[in-house]
Amino acid sequence: KAVHYIALPQLPSATETAKLLVHHVFRLHGLPTDIVSDRGPQFTSQVWKAFCRSIGATVSLFSGFHPQTNGQAERANQDLETALRCVAEANPSSWSDHLDWVEYSHNSLVSSATGLSPFECSLGFQPPLFPAQEEEVAVPSVQAHIRRCRRVWRMARCALLRAQERSCHIADAKRSSAPTYRPGQKVWLSSSNIPLRTGSRKLSPCYLGPFEVLAVVNPSAVKLKLPPSMKVHPVFHLSLLKPVCWSELVPPAVPHPPARLVWSDISATTLHTKLSKLNTKLS
Repeated sequence: KAVHYIALPQLPSATETAKLLVHHVFRLHGLPTDIVSDRGPQFTSQVWKAFCRSIGATVSLFSGFHPQTNGQAERANQDLETALRCVAEANPSSWSDHLDWVEYSHNSLVSSATGLSPFECSLGFQPPLFPAQEEEVAVPSVQAHIRRCRRVWRMARCALLRAQERSCHIADAKRSSAPTYRPGQKVWLSSSNIPLRTGSRKLSPCYLGPFEVLAVVNPSAVKLKLPPSMKVHPVFHLSLLKPVCWSELVPPAVPHPPARLVWSDISATTLHTKLSKLNTKLS
């Protein structure tokens, strides 16, 4: 996919994010029908939801504890870091000056999946690149600027190619086919991202549940029926789940006692403290 890089002094708010999208994205590509984002405060606010509703776009948030849901955006961020680290190594504070050429290199780079560059996919033609033979320019300052731009573009392009090959090799080595889930099926939920109140984290249960599958959101995420005490989003990626298996020859084991969640203990402690203060005032 094509990218647009914008240098900002700090994390923008929901209103600032909406303005940036209008000025830098929507005016070039039109209004979207769906916007995929993480669960940052600017994307979960009422301002952002009202803005998307006004332009006729739906809001799609990542599933809990799985940024790979929007893997293309995460991959683009890693490629940007790699390219900027390469071209701005001598002067890290000048990273914003190279941002335009890194974007140009990324959008003109041919993808191995499609055989086309993002620029060619969106506009129908490949943009002109720097000529192989350097021409003499009468103005020395212009010639120095062109040489610097060509050097930055080549370094960024080489860095993106190396990052692309390395990420493909690492990702393909760990990929495996996921099981198919259906509504009503029982699954176990990984406790790696769930805060638990236990004496030892190593001795705490690796999986919680079993929980019932309410709906299959998409081929890589499902919605679970969680108890009210677990105040987390009920949509999880398949990598955090595993099906409950049983056999007639081996009866199911006695279920483990429910794990003590951090927010449950905090709520009970807070309620006990408030009741104690109220009794003290009444007495």
